[in-house]
Amino acid sequence: MPWISACEADEIDAEDVMRFDHDGHTYALYRSPDDKYYATDGLCTHEQVHLCDGLVMDNIIECPKHNGRFDYTTGAPKGAPVCVALKTYNVKVEAGMVMIEIV
Repeated sequence: MPWISACEADEIDAEDVMRFDHDGHTYALYRSPDDKYYATDGLCTHEQVHLCDGLVMDNIIECPKHNGRFDYTTGAPKGAPVCVALKTYNVKVEAGMVMIEIV
């Protein structure tokens, strides 16, 4: 599967989220408080709202529309009204670039 260069690692602050669009698909990129990087689909599974506008706390992303929550490390739903998991993607950092594996 292809690895796609998404952004420079220092473009994402710790405990934050960033939007990344590629080939007609929106992704959300996260940097955890312990400096690890993660990627999920970029739209909430409840009403297709962009998660990049949400609030990140520890390993949770909260959707800005109805405050549904996901664990961005696993994609698991963690708070109503969300009940469908987010798809997650493999992430690596090479030469200062965040790369995601598009599958």
